Amino acid sequence: MTSDPVILAERLIACDSVTPATGAVFAELEAQLAPLGFAVHRFVAGEAPDGPVENLVAVRAGPAGSRHFAFAGHLDVVPAGEGWTSAPFAPERRGDLLYGRGAVDMKGAIAAMVSAVATIPAAAGTISFLITGDEEGPARFGTVEIIAHLRQTGQMPDLCLVGEPTSAQRLGDMAKIGRRGSLNLWFTAPGTQGHVAYPHLADNPIPRLIALLAELDAIELDQGSDWFQASNLEITDLEVGNRATNVIPAEARARASIRFNDLHSGADLVARVTDIAGRHRVAVRAVISGEAFQTMPGAFSALVGDAVEAETGITPELSTTGGTSDARFLRAVCPVIEFGLSNATMHKTDEAVAMADLVVLARIYRRIAVAALA
Repeated sequence: MTSDPVILAERLIACDSVTPATGAVFAELEAQLAPLGFAVHRFVAGEAPDGPVENLVAVRAGPAGSRHFAFAGHLDVVPAGEGWTSAPFAPERRGDLLYGRGAVDMKGAIAAMVSAVATIPAAAGTISFLITGDEEGPARFGTVEIIAHLRQTGQMPDLCLVGEPTSAQRLGDMAKIGRRGSLNLWFTAPGTQGHVAYPHLADNPIPRLIALLAELDAIELDQGSDWFQASNLEITDLEVGNRATNVIPAEARARASIRFNDLHSGADLVARVTDIAGRHRVAVRAVISGEAFQTMPGAFSALVGDAVEAETGITPELSTTGGTSDARFLRAVCPVIEFGLSNATMHKTDEAVAMADLVVLARIYRRIAVAALA
């Protein structure tokens, strides 16, 4: 069993695992963890349309009463798309880089985690891996179900590190201690279909929907808070689907997304938008993907910062920028911080990671785990 994080990453990348990931990629991770003494539990949760989803919880128990540190992440990846120089699920080393879908987000980080624990003795404490196959998708039956399993089995960790690619310009320059909340909105404006020459016999929903969207777009939700950037509402789709030039449509639809900071709750924003939409006679469907959260700077962030500085000479900036991650669920379990590779090529064609960064990241993860268990 090798502990080389580059080889481990290659083996994971070689498994086609477009979200929701199942099967081979989980079998590969199990094969990497089992020889290290981890008891691996794989299970499937959920039903269509957002399931089924495969998840993995692997635990190596330490002495009774010892601390429990968890690594968390996901094996699913976004679709590869066209235009790759080499096959996206055939890992290839070119120069100093390892290419393949998931090299950065986040099979590379998971490989570094496995490499990190390979040299940590079981006597140091309990270590677990909380890995889902549905972070890039709806995420309804992924980490949420893993948390339910942890509660049921009484295996709740004391601290958790998520391996999302948080670094910006170089490995180690940024760690995430929180994320903004996420709210998705679907608008439906009903009308009455009719001939454009007889508008008094119809009800055109398009002007009402456009007026609503204009009002929403003009809102300044806030100017940011101590640790968070300003909240923003973005209109992401507008659809009528009317192919006729002489027909007033019976319905118009739109979509919007709000990323919000700790000055708001998802429920309050839904109520505000619903009230505005009601005045325009537009129906709203809302889904809150996660609330804004933060792990306040303290012992855990200092521990992570010390580990990063020891291996890179950099003190990471503590940030709450970027999109959502499964940390939004794990924060209900224990303090959680995200730290990982450079995010420059994540979700892009020819996604690639510096092989030297994988080696350094494994050493950082080892330092973090050892210090967290002390």
